[in-house]
Amino acid sequence: MSADATDRAEDLALIRQAAIAAGALALSEREAGLKIWSKSGGSPVTSADMAVDRVLRETLLNARPDYGWLSEETADSAERLSRRRIFVVDPIDGTVAYMKGKPWWCVPIAVVEDGVPVAAVIHAPALDETYEAVAGQGARLNGRPITASDADALDDAAMLADARLMEGPLWPEPWPPMRFEKRNAIAYRMALVAAGAFDAAVALTPKWDWDVAAGALIAAEAGAKVSDHRGEPWRFNRPDPRQASLVCAAPALHPLIVARCATIPLAP
Repeated sequence: MSADATDRAEDLALIRQAAIAAGALALSEREAGLKIWSKSGGSPVTSADMAVDRVLRETLLNARPDYGWLSEETADSAERLSRRRIFVVDPIDGTVAYMKGKPWWCVPIAVVEDGVPVAAVIHAPALDETYEAVAGQGARLNGRPITASDADALDDAAMLADARLMEGPLWPEPWPPMRFEKRNAIAYRMALVAAGAFDAAVALTPKWDWDVAAGALIAAEAGAKVSDHRGEPWRFNRPDPRQASLVCAAPALHPLIVARCATIPLAP
């Protein structure tokens, strides 16, 4: 095994253990009672988000002091741009589901190296599901290999997307009938596409790196295709830690979705 492969395997073991511990902490924090407030944009944040963030930052950076850090709940710093490897973390993705006692929330953690995810975990504590991947080694759910679906037609595709948007007047050509469902956590949506439980996840608004970095690797290693809605690949650890939009889909569906999105402008 090469030195890089050894590093990535060790990083995966580290972030897997950290994500599982973070999920347990989030469950215990909710049981004890949450403090809830709103961020400047209006989205909710809880005392558990902050507690998990603190523990993950301490655990991961103590183990890898030369890595950078990007988290939804930590003030961003340009210092990460000088690091070859960084941790990209969302302490609790799907906070609304978490607050309401629904199971569709998760702890996604990725190691990004030179702008590309190379190790990733998405742990969904309430569902006892742990998705993981290392670059070039496939993706797994609870230790078992997973593969994206073989769907090759949009008609009747299982979609994680906003039905009102997809069925609305935005599109020059109406979409065929598809089956829509919702899941709060963006990372978890991508994990479900990776596992073949859904055929695609689509969102036309910008997504933060911490929402999608782990899912990008896990989905790609499962054979899915991931890009913005114009088909452009993602790059991470840039000064603006956002991706333009999200298309995560079975390999045969991805070009069909991107082709229909070609006339939709990028969000400002």
